[in-house]
Amino acid sequence: MTELYTILIDILLPVFIIMGIGFLMEKKFKLDLQTLAKLNIYFLVPGFIFVKLYDTNFSGKIFLLVILFFALYMIILFLISKLIAKFKGYSQSKSATFSNSVILFNSGNYGVPVNDLVFKGDSFAMSIQVIILTMQNILTFSYGIFAMQSASIGKWQAILSYFKMPVLYAMAAGILLNLFNVPMPSFLWTPANYISDGMIAIALVLLGAQVAQIKLTSALTDVYYSVIVRLVLGPAIAFIIILLLGIDGITAQALFIASAMPTAVNSSVIAQEYDNHPHLAAQIVLFSTICSAISVTGVIYLARVLF
Repeated sequence: MTELYTILIDILLPVFIIMGIGFLMEKKFKLDLQTLAKLNIYFLVPGFIFVKLYDTNFSGKIFLLVILFFALYMIILFLISKLIAKFKGYSQSKSATFSNSVILFNSGNYGVPVNDLVFKGDSFAMSIQVIILTMQNILTFSYGIFAMQSASIGKWQAILSYFKMPVLYAMAAGILLNLFNVPMPSFLWTPANYISDGMIAIALVLLGAQVAQIKLTSALTDVYYSVIVRLVLGPAIAFIIILLLGIDGITAQALFIASAMPTAVNSSVIAQEYDNHPHLAAQIVLFSTICSAISVTGVIYLARVLF
């Protein structure tokens, strides 16, 4: 119990304090969340990804292993979400929203600060989280566009937009420059680090402000299904995959903890944009984020015990 309390106070509480500041600022000042989101996606996150992948030592084998883990994890969660949707008799649109809430988890605004606190800034552990973050960004965009049937912009335009994502190029640049030991001049490296250092605080403030806009309604049964799959079943599936792939050490711990993150706010944003059960998506984000204070604490403890 003492260790669980320490994890809750030293790791989760700092995250929720900054989220709380964002929550209060949104209530008082009505922040421009679209601008903050763009600042995060197109400036801070790419800079953060580039710095962390450039400034760490990891092998191509580890990179491919993380990608394999992520692919298996997503496929299994997707199939489970579709089975639940079929069992519950959801419509196609509601099924898409429910699946998004399960497979799109908050690896950036929430997962990055948790990783930073758990592993005390270890660059290797953070590189694992950054790869997961990049894959989640790719999945959010591609699945979010096609699952919601955004035919209005056309498939080719959607594909072209997909390749405009800055995180793709930030990841590629960070990995390639790292592998080929390309020196980074100080006049570029210094501002890159400033950008990277600003990501966590802004991301948490943005998350708190986004949560502040969510409103509760009735009929929460569907919300409970999603939260249980995301926060309980998700880490259990990740644990089995980690064992099957023979992953251990910090890599296993980082992946296991990353799998426990709550539903991404982006799942609600996508549902809102396409008017696809937005209230359900928003409530899932809210309950998932609140409940994660307890579930993520337990997963961090188990990660230390099991790996």
